[in-house]
Amino acid sequence: MAFLSTRTRQKFSKAYGRARRPGARHRWFGGAVAAAAMATAAVLLACGPGPSRARGQAGVTAPLAAIASPARPDRQTWLNSPPLAAGDLRGKVVLVNFWTYSCINSLRPLPYLRAWAKKYGNEGLVVIGVHAPEFRFEHDVANVRRALADQGVGYPIVLDNDFGIWRAFSNSAWPAFYFIDADGRVRHKVLGEGRYEESERVIQGLLAEARKAPVAAPLQPINGSGWQAPPDWDDQHSPETYVGYSKAEGFGPGALRPDVAVDYRPSARLALNRWSLSGSWHAGGEFTTLAAASGAIAYRFHARDLNLVLAPAADGHPVRFRVRIDGTAPGADHGFDTDAAGVGRVDIPRLYQLVRQSRPVVDRNFEIEFLDPGVRAYVFTFG
Repeated sequence: MAFLSTRTRQKFSKAYGRARRPGARHRWFGGAVAAAAMATAAVLLACGPGPSRARGQAGVTAPLAAIASPARPDRQTWLNSPPLAAGDLRGKVVLVNFWTYSCINSLRPLPYLRAWAKKYGNEGLVVIGVHAPEFRFEHDVANVRRALADQGVGYPIVLDNDFGIWRAFSNSAWPAFYFIDADGRVRHKVLGEGRYEESERVIQGLLAEARKAPVAAPLQPINGSGWQAPPDWDDQHSPETYVGYSKAEGFGPGALRPDVAVDYRPSARLALNRWSLSGSWHAGGEFTTLAAASGAIAYRFHARDLNLVLAPAADGHPVRFRVRIDGTAPGADHGFDTDAAGVGRVDIPRLYQLVRQSRPVVDRNFEIEFLDPGVRAYVFTFG
């Protein structure tokens, strides 16, 4: 995968809103594809419902057919719903959300999606989540099912492990939102977080078109908690940072040595957005694994929230950890998945929120010490 540079994303954010701010986990693929996606998004994000502007690949008459297709029943797994066929969606307004369950940018829109599914379900809206996994553990249907329960997602979810639906929509990002009218045409799309009020007005407009009557429903504030709380964009100055060597940046001192266990020594002093390992670690392409009885990861960051995608040992054995901020227990700055003493446990593969600063946000030194072997660390994200 190739992603937009921070500088390019900064320029895009100024033109098209907060969903593009640096540090947001908003995925883009391929240089030429990314450029085309940016150009398309520039048009789509600036306009409301109108003629269909987003189309699938050649040979796909409508992207929605890739979801409700009788040709793919043996290749699709649905959760929270029996498989949806074209007849189930005929005459409906459909909101398709591409997401993946360990992605912080995919988690924060969930309160809006849940609220819209409930608020407009009887008016003719169908919300469908297309779960397109980034990491191997997100291919596991049991992991996804558990995540839906943990995150309170009750609307239909279709697993897109082979990215067939993704390709049919010519999609380029997590999260992405496609608004489809009652005739099956894509009328609007949003890539990345944000623009929620605009999106709800699009839903209302498409429902009014389909019903040939206004939809009288006032827009109300929607707020999430825990992992799903809105980000603090103004104080987020740390970028998403991978721990697997294939995409790792900011590591030091020295370099990650791929595919071999190495004893790493921590840096005496980390610059902002630099990270280090201590103890014996085995760096893989997708994740880095603790190869000893204990070890630690340190990161100097500037953000309200610090999250880390983690998985337990390969045999499923839970891994205990302890978090410190500037060398001490986090106290009131602890995250959703730790207590005031910084104590927590990795028991399933998912995103763990380890820090939520309650005081003014400044540069801080973060350290997580693992007290058992085998933990797998994937990516830092911030909020």
